[in-house]
Amino acid sequence: METRGCYSAGVKSAEAAILGRMFKPESDEFSPEVARSLLKLEFDAQDVARMHELAVRGQAGHLTLAEEGELESYRRIGRLLELMRSKARRSLARAGVAA
Repeated sequence: METRGCYSAGVKSAEAAILGRMFKPESDEFSPEVARSLLKLEFDAQDVARMHELAVRGQAGHLTLAEEGELESYRRIGRLLELMRSKARRSLARAGVAA
């Protein structure tokens, strides 16, 4: 199992590096329309409830392996969403436009 954990950490690092190159968070390239649309993206209520359920169960140490994977998927998507929102806010600021 330890090997899989190391592999998993390597995959996460690779994903972060790929997403960083893809979205170039240091650049401010979104049009105001795209930026505003990205800032409106949110998890729906069902997903928020599921994330909360998984987080609570995880804190208690009661997640199955599948649930750990599901929670990690939510975390990755959340990080991607925050990366996109950050770039959107920077794009709007650069354009001198309010969100």
